[in-house]
Amino acid sequence: MDVQALFEEIGRYDTPTICNALEIVRGRRFTTGFTRQTLIAAFPALPPIVGYARTAMIRCSEPYEGAERKKKQLGYYEYLAQDPRPTVTIVQDVDSRTGLGAFWGEVNTTIHHGLGRLGTVTNGSMRDLDAMHPNFQCLAPMLSPSHGWVQVVDFGITVDVLGMSVSHGDMVHADRHGAVVFRPDELDRIPAAIDLMARREKVILDAARTPGFGFESLRDALAAAEQVR
Repeated sequence: MDVQALFEEIGRYDTPTICNALEIVRGRRFTTGFTRQTLIAAFPALPPIVGYARTAMIRCSEPYEGAERKKKQLGYYEYLAQDPRPTVTIVQDVDSRTGLGAFWGEVNTTIHHGLGRLGTVTNGSMRDLDAMHPNFQCLAPMLSPSHGWVQVVDFGITVDVLGMSVSHGDMVHADRHGAVVFRPDELDRIPAAIDLMARREKVILDAARTPGFGFESLRDALAAAEQVR
């Protein structure tokens, strides 16, 4: 399995399409494993980001001890730099006042892009919208003008970001609609699922765009779509 080629292939589709494809892969609909709150995309025009999950927890409301903060920060950056594969950073803000201080801004987006990371999904905040690295996607539910006492408190662990539980090594697809997590063993089945879904939907869409479309033609199209294999 050429993972990079598969990432590039499914990266041509938006995240709702990937969610639909995963329903086919899994043989059922699901209500977990994706973000459940509106996210602001720092760069809505960027293509979707697809990669292995790298995880971290942050907080920003409590003062930190300088040496300990530096140790954690460097450890986190080293953790990111160790893997050259495409990765998406999933960052959980564990403060009681989520998003009080922004971890993501000009400096961190530039550092992460320099380390080869594609983007981030967080339940925290972001800032420096006009100065963030333009090729690093940042998806966050809120903005903050300050970084407060922002600090990394842990990394490489399981996090929960807006209802999406993600562990180190999971795979993530994200865009302006939100993010979805999936297992590595599901990756190579997604393209075929997208193709099947598109062929089924085409039957319905073609019918709906045909002059004289009505209930009977809709009923027939829905029945025909179910037969597409």
